[in-house]
Amino acid sequence: MMHSTAYRTHEPAPPSSRSTQPAVLVAQSFGLTDTGRERDANEDQFLIAALARALFIQQASLQEAPVQYADAQGQLFVVADGVGGCAGGAQASALALSAIEDFLLNALKWLFALDGADTAGEGEVLEELKAALRRADARVCEAATDHPELQGMGTTLTLAYTHGAELFVAHVGDSRCYLLRGGQLRQLTQDHTLVGELVRGGVLQPENVPNHQFRHVITNVVGGPRPGVKAEVHKYVIEPGDVLLLCTDGLTEMVGDDDIAAVIRAAPSARAACERLVALANERGGVDNVTVIAARYERAGVQRS
Repeated sequence: MMHSTAYRTHEPAPPSSRSTQPAVLVAQSFGLTDTGRERDANEDQFLIAALARALFIQQASLQEAPVQYADAQGQLFVVADGVGGCAGGAQASALALSAIEDFLLNALKWLFALDGADTAGEGEVLEELKAALRRADARVCEAATDHPELQGMGTTLTLAYTHGAELFVAHVGDSRCYLLRGGQLRQLTQDHTLVGELVRGGVLQPENVPNHQFRHVITNVVGGPRPGVKAEVHKYVIEPGDVLLLCTDGLTEMVGDDDIAAVIRAAPSARAACERLVALANERGGVDNVTVIAARYERAGVQRS
């Protein structure tokens, strides 16, 4: 199902004048997951959710709808890639996603802190997202303690939350969040892997990563052999024409960044981009589960042919 949500965001006014009407952005999003060509089960999970304020009418003298909703306040995107064996990996990614849903549903005060668009509110959101990943980590570790056969299970987790033009990203593992702007693809997250650390430390050259024997060794996961997770968080600004992409390594192991960018640029919709990326990963071997979420941001009224 294609998801479409309208956001209202204030753009910077020209130096000599003041903005009289805020721009409206429309986000169209779509997610897709596939087992791939070589795996028997899918350990990936994904989530697309709109977060909105709601008014529940308990009693009124006027005839009212029982539930009234304000404009959507934001949209949440999550991908998770389980590790630790078929049963453990699938369980870990499902538990992590459930924990994120529960935490955010019961901690929406941070959502409303953004209404003032101040720095303190933004900082609160980033701290709440870190707390959400810590909660997910605790839930996965607790489940592993209760079920010894699942000991060591874990999951990557990459989360993006947009509020107006503001984008908040929280990340653990080697799933990725990308932003396509002006035709150029930028990776917003770092890979929490052994080779990723070697590259950042200048020990290994990026061109040597694809064939490195330790490229799949993850150094930071939700769950895993020990409790405790270090969430990477960022804040960005969305512009009209941007495309947000979240994906597991089942895509990036098979399809390079240049080809990912080419697919997104050519695709007429978020759904078409996801379908083509998954198909391309499978055409090139499909050695792992592959999951993608794409979200296109446009000015209201702009139609893509």
